[in-house]
Amino acid sequence: MLFQDRREAGKALAGELESFKETPNMIVLGIPRGGVVVGHEIAKALGAPLDVYITRKIGAPHNPELAIGAVASDGTLLIDHQLVRRLGVSQDYVEEESDRQKQEIHRRMAEYRGEGPSPELAGKVVILVDDGVATGATTLATIKAVKSQEPAKLILAVPVGPRDSIESLRQEVDELVCLHAPEIFWAVGAFYNVFDQTSDEEVKGLLDINREKDS
Repeated sequence: MLFQDRREAGKALAGELESFKETPNMIVLGIPRGGVVVGHEIAKALGAPLDVYITRKIGAPHNPELAIGAVASDGTLLIDHQLVRRLGVSQDYVEEESDRQKQEIHRRMAEYRGEGPSPELAGKVVILVDDGVATGATTLATIKAVKSQEPAKLILAVPVGPRDSIESLRQEVDELVCLHAPEIFWAVGAFYNVFDQTSDEEVKGLLDINREKDS
């Protein structure tokens, strides 16, 4: 165990990101759900607005925790074709699961943001936050979707992830902050004392707190 909970992890990351405090035209994007809790602590410490960027993992048949790909809210789709072939996953399954995850993205966007627009990212300093990285598939899909909007700078901030995934993701962003990148890695939750499910209500509550602060 490395962190008590997501809030503690967020405060520790905020300490590493202190040089960005009060940076103009900056936004913190949490990957729901857990990444929003971590991101809230960072946004609060750096004096930045907080929003969400929703990306969903495409899980393997009979093993939903194993990512065979991911889809982002702008439709960016990443598939691990090598893994798909190795597992013998059908194209029909990939298409059906992709559509299902897109529907869940739309549901969550309506739940978290209501009628509000997605944030404009062009020309901004974006700090993308999650509560941890496993395979990196979901994170990579999010990075590619955010980069397509041409931010001025993209920083990925995560408390923990396996060394190979972290080094691979480092090539995709302008800067990467990771507090712990072990070679032997089982699951993100193994590095937290408390790693309970974050609810939609908690995500909405944190976003509301941030909006009220900025209004």
